[in-house]
Amino acid sequence: MKVTKMKLVDLVKPKRNVRIHTEQQINEFCRSVEMFGQIRPIVIDENNVILAGSGLYDTLLAMGKDTADVFQYNNLTENQKKKLMIADNKIFNLGIENLETLNIFLEELQGDLDIPGFDQEILQQMVSEAEDVTQKLSEYGTLNEDEIQSIRETSEKRQQQMQRLETEREVQHLGQTPTEQIHQDPTAKDGEPNENKKVVICPNCGEKIWL
Repeated sequence: MKVTKMKLVDLVKPKRNVRIHTEQQINEFCRSVEMFGQIRPIVIDENNVILAGSGLYDTLLAMGKDTADVFQYNNLTENQKKKLMIADNKIFNLGIENLETLNIFLEELQGDLDIPGFDQEILQQMVSEAEDVTQKLSEYGTLNEDEIQSIRETSEKRQQQMQRLETEREVQHLGQTPTEQIHQDPTAKDGEPNENKKVVICPNCGEKIWL
């Protein structure tokens, strides 16, 4: 893949875009570019229309940059261009965070928690609670039932915090309120027909509420 450098004024934003970029996302993008530079190219077609990387384009403009690294396709059909735009925005969302590894990384950073995409105060709180749980687990066997229950509740709270962060990011990316989706009713009994029902995903804890 040959990446070249082009002037931002020569790039063209698409008239329609699958992804809505919020102000917070652009701000976090700016933090990322300031910290790491441009880590992936903007993808364009033969007419310099952006197929992937509109948010990065907006970020570089907001930062006062003049140029960007780009990769250009010259042989895509119009259908292929649309598919690329859809796939680029969807595939990333199919992954899930490995919370165990994330927690280990956060602890290994030893307090250096200025990470684009995350609220530093929440990360500090998570690490602080993790250290407290680790200390209590080392004393396991000498704890009473109340202390053991406290460990369980703290662990559950950390999981809920990460779920809330992930849900908030998804809602902010979409520029929407809590998502309504159609799912099959999980309470339907075996042998009985399932009915399609709506479920609302809470933006605070990520819990599914069946309607």
